[in-house]
Amino acid sequence: MNFNTFNWHDSVLQDIYIDRNQPGMKDSIKLKINFPEQGLYYIIFEDVYWANLYLNFGIVAEEAILNAQIEDENNDDLNNFYKKWKGLMNEVKLNLYKIEFNSSGSTIKIIAKNINPKLIG
Repeated sequence: MNFNTFNWHDSVLQDIYIDRNQPGMKDSIKLKINFPEQGLYYIIFEDVYWANLYLNFGIVAEEAILNAQIEDENNDDLNNFYKKWKGLMNEVKLNLYKIEFNSSGSTIKIIAKNINPKLIG
């Protein structure tokens, strides 16, 4: 399955794990998400180059997802990333994954090469 195959709406984020054991060599972010129609999955973002976790805390509620998508190549965050590296990353094909939550503007944005979904339950 790929990122766009999942029915993201009303799925629930249960856990976030950021693996920096080998910085620059193997950076990954693993989200544990319960998809009501598809089951429990780890969505593993591999070869992560940038992430922004804009999340609310201290609110007692499930973190339900409103929408998730791969942003187009003209996205400001992705363009700013390439500009920051002044041509050193131009040959690396990256995607910007954006997950929006129902709760007051919470979003996760991840720039990574790809994802690897794993069914866990």
